[in-house]
Amino acid sequence: MIQKVRAIVFFIFFILCFFPISYGQNSDEQLANYYYINGDCEKAIPYFEKVFENNATRLVFNRYVDCLEKEQGTKATINIIKKQIKNFPDDYDFSVMLGQAYEKLGDEKNAAKTYNYLIESMQPISRNVINVQKAFSKVGKYELALSALERGRKILKGYPLNMQFAEVYGELGRVEEMIDEYLSLLDYNSSMIHSLQRLMPRMIDFEAEESEAYEILKRSLIRRVQKQPNDIVYAEMLIWSFTQRKDFSSALIHAKALDKRTSKDGREVFNLGKISSSNKDYPTARKAFQYVVELGNDYPFYYAAEQLLLNTRFLEVTTNRNYSQEELTTTIEEYQNALNRVGKNAKAVNIILELAQIMAFYAGQPQDAKELLLEAMEYRGVSSMAKAELKVLLADIYVILDDIWEASLLYMQVEKDFKYEPIGFEAKYKNARVFYYDGDFIWAQSQLDVLKESTSKLIANDAMKLSIFITDNLGLDSNLRAMRKFANADLLIAQRRYDEAFILFDSIQLIFPYHSLADDILMRKAEAYYEQGKWDKAIEKYELVLARHADDIFADDALFQMAVIYEDYLFQPDKAKDLYFRLLKEYKGSLYVTEARKRFRALQESL
Repeated sequence: MIQKVRAIVFFIFFILCFFPISYGQNSDEQLANYYYINGDCEKAIPYFEKVFENNATRLVFNRYVDCLEKEQGTKATINIIKKQIKNFPDDYDFSVMLGQAYEKLGDEKNAAKTYNYLIESMQPISRNVINVQKAFSKVGKYELALSALERGRKILKGYPLNMQFAEVYGELGRVEEMIDEYLSLLDYNSSMIHSLQRLMPRMIDFEAEESEAYEILKRSLIRRVQKQPNDIVYAEMLIWSFTQRKDFSSALIHAKALDKRTSKDGREVFNLGKISSSNKDYPTARKAFQYVVELGNDYPFYYAAEQLLLNTRFLEVTTNRNYSQEELTTTIEEYQNALNRVGKNAKAVNIILELAQIMAFYAGQPQDAKELLLEAMEYRGVSSMAKAELKVLLADIYVILDDIWEASLLYMQVEKDFKYEPIGFEAKYKNARVFYYDGDFIWAQSQLDVLKESTSKLIANDAMKLSIFITDNLGLDSNLRAMRKFANADLLIAQRRYDEAFILFDSIQLIFPYHSLADDILMRKAEAYYEQGKWDKAIEKYELVLARHADDIFADDALFQMAVIYEDYLFQPDKAKDLYFRLLKEYKGSLYVTEARKRFRALQESL
């Protein structure tokens, strides 16, 4: 019991003794901060002085020094900084601050002495060296930071300070030395390549037309590859740097050399082919996939490369639309050779789908494409979904062959079998277009209105546009006559009979000069040129839409399509970016806003 009483008394005594001191210190700090915040340093200094003796936090120290500097000058701060160095000997920021104070006083001798002591007294501990370098770098004293690192490299004997050296060299504008330090990290640890690849784009503008830093990097990597041919990390880094530059042909040369040197299985070349294809460098992609195919079918990427080689040909024809008849013939032969190797079975369906599209829509061979698809539908083992894809494409070809009701029958079959699937919505939309071509606008619109609620955004948008078009232009007899002519011209475009379509469009404008179809005719002509890859003519028509019908429904469509042409086909990103921005600014309710914003941001980041 006596012991408990003694303990309670001692506790009360401790509280009574400590609380006034604690409260006093807290009060002094509050007053110091109050006067400091109100700009009255003269009154704040005595309170900061009291607090500093017992609570030398960085905040208190910084404000105390700031007030002394303002009221009494730099000389008055030196002793306080020295005390802080004693309180926190491992915080090198204070030693640098002391040197800066001497510099302000014009005392270069003591400033140099302070800086030199900080460097010379470093312990052979990596953390200490790096912290000294950081303390100098924070205040822009990069030459001293470099001196600290140079001494650190001597005393640490082997510890990689490459990242720190590179950072300082970068700040000093010594690009070649910066890059050399970064690359030397790979000597220390080749797995650092991934970290380096994340870091390099911050230091080097790979997109710039003329980039001295990139040229230095390339030269340095080539030297290292030649000097250390067995060290594949530099070859990998060189290939990566070419891909960042979008110089895929150079990357392929070195990827093939690396593959041969290391007796690999074509993996790197195969991956480079995919990257090249996604960046629309189809010739390089083809060369890459061809290399892998030529390795032979014993290698793991053979069949995938063969398929992608064909697909690249398909993309060249259907995306770039820049091909000669000779190239089309070669492409068709390559597909037919692949079909001969694969055989007439379910595995050949994807090849057949692409080949039939090329034959029907680009090579002018719709009848041959039709026979190919009819035969494929009889192959054993073809899934119901694959058969539906074959039917939809076959129906598209029947439209080209001007057998629109046979096309309608196939579309209806797919719609019935896949009522709630994207392919079913696609078939329903295309069937509605068949009735539109035939002039049955009311029935076509009833189907389109259902599709406006489709889960497939692309189909829903297309259905909405055609539905609005029909609504806007139906009415008087003269409108119906004009609409039927327009729908007939639309069918001719679907059949790739562009010249006939244009003649019919022009006749509408002659017969109905004040008809509201004027903007629609311009858009259809633009789209027809787009389909043919006649980019300049397409742009010309889109610009007419904007000039004559800026307030009509197609203005945002025209802007977006022009931007896509400049970005994806003419490779003029600046013009594309301006057009996307204009769309976002002037047509905020456009269906293209989301995609335009995404593309605009991507271009903004890359330019």
